[in-house]
Amino acid sequence: MKALIVDDERLARNELRRLLAAHADIEIVGEAVDVEDALVKVNALKPELIFLDVQMPGADGFSLLEQLAAPVPLVIFTTAYDEFAVKAFEFNALDYLLKPVDPNRLVAALEKIRPRGSETPFEAGAISAHRLTLEDKVFVREGDRCWFVPVKNIRLLESEGNYTRVHFDDQKPQLFRSLTAMEERLDAKHFFRANRKQVINLAWVDGIEPWFSGGLLVKLKGGLQVELSRRQAQDFRERMSL
Repeated sequence: MKALIVDDERLARNELRRLLAAHADIEIVGEAVDVEDALVKVNALKPELIFLDVQMPGADGFSLLEQLAAPVPLVIFTTAYDEFAVKAFEFNALDYLLKPVDPNRLVAALEKIRPRGSETPFEAGAISAHRLTLEDKVFVREGDRCWFVPVKNIRLLESEGNYTRVHFDDQKPQLFRSLTAMEERLDAKHFFRANRKQVINLAWVDGIEPWFSGGLLVKLKGGLQVELSRRQAQDFRERMSL
């Protein structure tokens, strides 16, 4: 995994490089000293993971994330201040490490990336990114449990930070893959982005009711309910109307 270190302190960058030397699967492709520098490096180097300091000259680390175009790399914050932790996880941070970075905490953070390897089309960047049809099947793994699931059986996908929970049959495993990345593999004719955190399979829609502020409440077969925002409800009406 290609990683970029963003920190204005040279000693902190060097220490993180030293710690990461023990992790052969992490390739440090560059360093940046502030947000402006980081924007250039992200666009040029295309890192999959950013080690990001919070407080830097000019602008903070959150400003960087606000300016990045999707898909945003995974982010592990590295900072001397614990008061930004809540905000960091609002940005779907993979982890929040306090300086000086503890080697064991670094290992724990990186383990959140590693367990699944490249065994499922939903999780493997190396696998062809062709759109999946309803008749395709996908290999899904959570820990030691595995499924070979027809795409048509997936009724709902829910974002949980950098993870996505996939609902099919009576199962709902959590996969280490962002909802946006998974949505890109799905056919927009059959799957609809209901809101910021959920994608529904239109074939599983069992009922629709008016909801607050011009939204809609969509009921899926099996009992799940999903709220459509006013804007998404309008898109839904336009797509599904005669």
